Amino acid sequence: MTCDDAAVLVHALADGELDASHAREVEAHAASCTACAAELAAAQDMKRALGASNLRFAAPASLRMRIEGAIPKPQPAANRRTLLKGFALGSAMSAIAASGIGFVVLREASDNRLMGDAISAHLRALQGEHLTDVLSTDQHTVKPWFNGKLDLAPPVPDLTAQGFTLIGGRLDFLDGKPVAALVYRRRAHVIDVFVGQELGSAPDAPDLSVMQGFNVLRWREGGLSVIAVSDLNRDELEDFAVKFRASERTAGTG
Repeated sequence: MTCDDAAVLVHALADGELDASHAREVEAHAASCTACAAELAAAQDMKRALGASNLRFAAPASLRMRIEGAIPKPQPAANRRTLLKGFALGSAMSAIAASGIGFVVLREASDNRLMGDAISAHLRALQGEHLTDVLSTDQHTVKPWFNGKLDLAPPVPDLTAQGFTLIGGRLDFLDGKPVAALVYRRRAHVIDVFVGQELGSAPDAPDLSVMQGFNVLRWREGGLSVIAVSDLNRDELEDFAVKFRASERTAGTG
C-alpha cells in the first residue's frame, strides 16, 4: 500500500468503515510510515473529540415567546354547512396537492437512491483497490477505451493544468445501467465522475448534495447525465465541475 492509498483510507478507518482486511493493511502501513501514522492519529483524535463534545444549544425564552405570538388565535366555530363546504373543497385541493407531492417525493427518493449507488460504487473502488480498468493520464487513451463497452462517448477532459489529474477510467454500474467512471485525483482526494444516460433527474447546472459524508454533484452534459462523488471539500468539487464543463465546451467549439 502506498502513502497515497493510505491517505484516502485513514479517515474511513478512523470512522470504522473499513472491512477487517483493509483495516489491517492501513494499520500495517501506518506502523511503518511516520506521516501516515500521524494522519491516522489526527483522524482518531478528531473522532474522539466530536464524540465527547456537547453540540446541543438551548433556545432562549424570547424565541418561545415569539413563536407563541406568531401562532394564530383560535377562530369562532363555524356552522355545519360551512364546515361541510370547507371539508369538500379542502378534500379536493388535498387530492390535487397530494398527487403533486407524491410525484416529487418519488422522484426525490429515486434520486437519493441513485446518489447512494454512486457513493457505494465510489467506496467499492477505493476499498477494493480497483479504481481503474484503464490506468492513464492521457485523455486520448482513456476516452477510446470505452468504445464498444458503452453506447455513449463520455467526455474526458484533461484538467491536470487546473490541478485535477486524470488517472484513468473503469466500467461501472448505477441503477442497473452500465456507466463510464472517470477517475481524477486532487492531492490525496479521489473524484469519481460517473457518466451515463438518463441517470435520475439531473439538472442542467451542477447541483450539490451531501450524503454519508461525501459531496455529490449532479448535472447534464451534452445530453448525458453526470454524477461526481468525492470527499473533496465543496468549493473545490464545485470548481472541478466548472473546469470540467468549460473544458468540454471549449473542445466542442474548437
